[in-house]
Formats: sequence, structure tokens, C-alpha cells
Amino acid sequence: MKRYNIGILGATGAVGREMMKVLEERNFPIDELRLLASARSAGKQLAYRGEGITIQEAEEDAFKGLDIVLGAAENDIAKRFAPAIKAAGAVFVDNSSAFRLNPDVPLVVPEINPEDVKLHQGIIANPNCTTIISLVAINGLRKASSIESIVASSYQAVSGAGAAGLAELEQQLRAMAQGEPITASAFPYQIACNVIPQIGGEAFNGYTSEEMKLQNEGRKIMHLPEMRVSCTCVRVPVMRSHSVSLLVRTKEKITVEQARQLIADAPGCKLVDDLANRVYPMPLDTSDQDLVYVGRIRDDLISDNGLNIWCCGDQIRKGAATNAIQIAASR
Repeated sequence: MKRYNIGILGATGAVGREMMKVLEERNFPIDELRLLASARSAGKQLAYRGEGITIQEAEEDAFKGLDIVLGAAENDIAKRFAPAIKAAGAVFVDNSSAFRLNPDVPLVVPEINPEDVKLHQGIIANPNCTTIISLVAINGLRKASSIESIVASSYQAVSGAGAAGLAELEQQLRAMAQGEPITASAFPYQIACNVIPQIGGEAFNGYTSEEMKLQNEGRKIMHLPEMRVSCTCVRVPVMRSHSVSLLVRTKEKITVEQARQLIADAPGCKLVDDLANRVYPMPLDTSDQDLVYVGRIRDDLISDNGLNIWCCGDQIRKGAATNAIQIAASR
């Protein structure tokens, strides 16, 4: 079996650490694992397979000898180092949004468009976490009919904002329990016992940058350039795992029973749909694993060809780290 020299750019963040965990779980064939981060983290160690790996500073010459670089850093870092990664002969599987809509960069969810991996010119983009979870949930429907439009509302966990989001919710819950003042910095408002109906800045006609991703990225991944999406993204006081409500309108009618079977058979999905017995996807059940749970499947009461669907998935794993590693394994 061929073995690879793997780098993780942004190894100390939540997604970078999860990438290490998934690589180990999946027994990815690695000769060298090189951890790259900022100068302030250089020299520290992170554990992998019971041994400590020393973090190196991310510099232009730090990628020599690598076969694959997994990107877990912000847009500006990804853009800065992409030329050096390509020059080193490595393939850059990037989790930032820097290259997602670049026409020369494949945007890949392996359960949906694995063939696009072969089109890369040194960079493969990992989609937005909510986009991945939503599209994996509904992709099976395309065996019966083309998808024409989606109305989506996402309920996004605080870990979507990184380690700072998790720490802030925990701190606010402790402060509430102890009757202490509550402060907010990771989010614009208190998130404990609250929801915040804005993620990202305004991008188009009152829709935020986060809300436009499902349409813009979904069209590219599914090769459906005319698909229309209306989305509202909400931050909720949940630690981990995003939830999404989806109204999917298809060209031909798909019955509820057909939809259940198509989703149950779809790769990456688990059908969890028994309302009478209170069985449906929830964030607590979907955290720290890689399947997208799908349920509450029912006919829309307004659209003849509409289905309402509820799904949950771990946005740090399938929505980020695992998807990137699946791409790396299929390149």
C-alpha cells in the first residue's frame, strides 16, 4: 500500500486536531505527519498514535516533501501558502472558503461528486459545513428526480465558530448558574439561552455570506447551475453538530416512502424517522461520528412536489475534517 507524507496547515485549531483524530481512526497510510501552525505554537507537541509530534512554523519552505496538505486555517493563510504548497508538488485539500467558487478548483463531497477530484490542478476545496450536511442528506433524492429548489433554515452549533465559541457558551452557562455578569466576545450577543439569526456579514439582498453558501456551493457540487436556494442561518446554544430544516422541491413528485428508501440507501446517511415513537435526528446523537442523520420526512403542504426534511450532522467531522480526509483518500 502506498504511504503518504501528510501536512496539516492550522494543526492546533479545532478542525486541525479533528483531522489528526480522523486520520488515526481511519488508519490513513502515513509515512510522515507534519503539523504546521503559527510561530507562537511552533515547538509545542500534539499527540498522534501515542507519540508527540512537534509543531513546526508554517513557512513557504515548510511543505517540501509532502504529498498532501490538509488545510484547517483561515482564508488569508490558505491563500498565502497555496502557491508554496503547489510548488512543492503537494495537493492542497483546503477547508477554508478561499477557493471554493474558483472555476479551476474542484469543490467535492465524496458521496456526491467524487469524480471531480480528478479535475484538480493542485487544489481541492472542502465545502462549507452546512452545505455538506444538507447535500448529503438530500443527494439520494436525485435518483428519482432533479432538485429544483431548497428552502433551508440552519441551527448551527457554537463549535462552528471554533474553540472560542465553545468556551464562550460554557463560560456563560457557568456565569448564569453562579449569578455572575455575562460577557460576549466570540458572538455579538449572549448565546446562552438565546439564538442569534446572523452568521456572516451581508452578502446579497439582506442574505449573509453564510446563507449564500448553500446555493453557490450546492450548484457547483451537484452540477445544478439553475438550482435556487433561500437560506436562513441561526446560531444556537448547542455545543456540537449542526441541524438543518430543508424544504426540497423536485421536478417530479417523490412520495414520502420513496424518499425514505432513497435516503436510507444513500451513502453517508442514516434514516432516523419515526415520529410516533419520538425518533428523529438530534445534535446529541450525531456528535463525534460521520453520518448525517435524516428524519421528519413529510409532504410539504404548499408545494405539490415538495418534501420537508430535518437533518443533523457533526460539522467538525463530516462538515470539515472527515470530508477533507475522504477527499485525500480518493485523489
